[in-house]
Amino acid sequence: LKLSQANIVTVFSALLLFRRFQSARTLFAMAGTGAGYDLSVTTFSPDGRVFQVEYAGKAVENSGTSIAICCKDGVIFAVEKFLNSKMLVPGTIKRTFPVSRNSGIAVAGMLADSRQLVARARSEAHQYLSSYGEEIPPEILAERIGLFVHAYTLYWSIRPFGCAILLGCVDKETKKPSLFCIEPQGQVSKYKGTAEGKGKMAAKTEIEKLFASAGDDLTCEKALVHVAKILHKVHDEKDKDFELEISWICPASKHEYSGVPVDIMKAAEAEAKRMLEAEEQDD
Repeated sequence: LKLSQANIVTVFSALLLFRRFQSARTLFAMAGTGAGYDLSVTTFSPDGRVFQVEYAGKAVENSGTSIAICCKDGVIFAVEKFLNSKMLVPGTIKRTFPVSRNSGIAVAGMLADSRQLVARARSEAHQYLSSYGEEIPPEILAERIGLFVHAYTLYWSIRPFGCAILLGCVDKETKKPSLFCIEPQGQVSKYKGTAEGKGKMAAKTEIEKLFASAGDDLTCEKALVHVAKILHKVHDEKDKDFELEISWICPASKHEYSGVPVDIMKAAEAEAKRMLEAEEQDD
């Protein structure tokens, strides 16, 4: 079959129009379901969402609950560590870390990702100290970590961090405490008290109640029992058993980051369980 040049052009034009029609149908289907827009962190969906960043947020929501409270005299961190095996040595899989002598971090989400951010925070604190001869201000440290996290949402060759961190600091001179939350999209927020992880909504409600009753007189030692109570209260019975990990920066630790002594933490945890049992009996 011999085709003239005009017929060949007509056939190719028809094929091109058909392919464009197929592409339009595919894009229309993607816009309706959201499929296809989550293949790269650099792609926005038609309604302005970046699905890869949202998936990173889901990774945070699937982890154990982490809470931090900025008290009158310092900052206290508490995390719910799921026990994935009965053979785990107590204290393994830490989720609270020191950054400098006067600052620390509690994490929620993927632990391996979290450790990278802890290392970055330590590097930023060390570089600032080497350059200026003084500790890095909490606001600057939080913003630098936020910028680092946000950079991982801008390039197709990398993925967002699947974790959120709670950064607490106490000023070495003024002893003024501050608390920041850095989320997977790089957003930095300053809080009096907040939570991340699976039970964050219920934990935030309990923290609000705690501040409503205690006011501005809440100290880290007073908050110790309450943070243990909050984590036991928001723990889902369907989940695995968990181990409590609590750290603080307060007068009891000489305003330096330190884990709460085991005997004090166990006593606080026992009192928290007793309080919860009393509440259940009253109901």
